[in-house]
Amino acid sequence: MNPSLIASSALASVLALGLLDAASAADVAGKEKCFGIVKAGQNDCANLSGTHSCAGQSKTDMGIDEWKYVAKGTCQKMGGKTADEVKAAMKK
Repeated sequence: MNPSLIASSALASVLALGLLDAASAADVAGKEKCFGIVKAGQNDCANLSGTHSCAGQSKTDMGIDEWKYVAKGTCQKMGGKTADEVKAAMKK
């Protein structure tokens, strides 16, 4: 393979990764984490109790420590809680 082609491909890959990170950040803007509203297997990331560390790994519906991104201002209307509310409830 041509060294110039390899360098160009590597540069394009790095630039594309940067664009993906910016797109992910834009997706999160205007959203908030909402706890306690998630169906099994539909969480967005790690839970507060630390029993798993990835999206889609929740085992139960409406687990209090599981969260999903929702539009800002809609969580409470859906019956969800903020992270602070969940942490306080978990300490009891």
